[in-house]
Amino acid sequence: MLKGYIQIYTGNGKGKTTAAFGLALRAVGAGLKVYIAQFVKGAEYSELESVKKLSDSITLRQYGLGFFVNREPNKEDIRAAREGLKEVRGIMCSGGYDLVILDEANVAVYHDLFSVEDLLEFMRAKPENVELVITGRRADPRIIESADLVTEMKEIKHYYHSGVEARIGIEK
Repeated sequence: MLKGYIQIYTGNGKGKTTAAFGLALRAVGAGLKVYIAQFVKGAEYSELESVKKLSDSITLRQYGLGFFVNREPNKEDIRAAREGLKEVRGIMCSGGYDLVILDEANVAVYHDLFSVEDLLEFMRAKPENVELVITGRRADPRIIESADLVTEMKEIKHYYHSGVEARIGIEK
């Protein structure tokens, strides 16, 4: 069994979730089992359809009630995220998965859905043989310090600023 590390994909550029899903696809190709927990997100995205086709190897669950960039999170958002983090910790420690992805967990911390300390405790609980990936903008410096690998996606140019809306299969 390989030693697992903690990876962070953060920054304002496009590609954090895409990179995590790419790693999940690579892991499945190597015969590994993957668990993806999406925080904040609670809607249908094209990647959910892909994962359904790989359901023998990838489990995906959303612990968000919808993306709330235009509103403050409410008590239900907070409850769902905190209960989700607790549930995923048990799943991570169960021995049933080789790769665990916490998609948008950095955003959940930024919006106080759960605390930096909650996420740090989750990271400390990671079994030796589990690879853990945490995505999302605005990764807290303490999360970055505790990780083994940190990649920052930096936006250089994005067609969104020219009025291109998110496209199905590419951005959503």
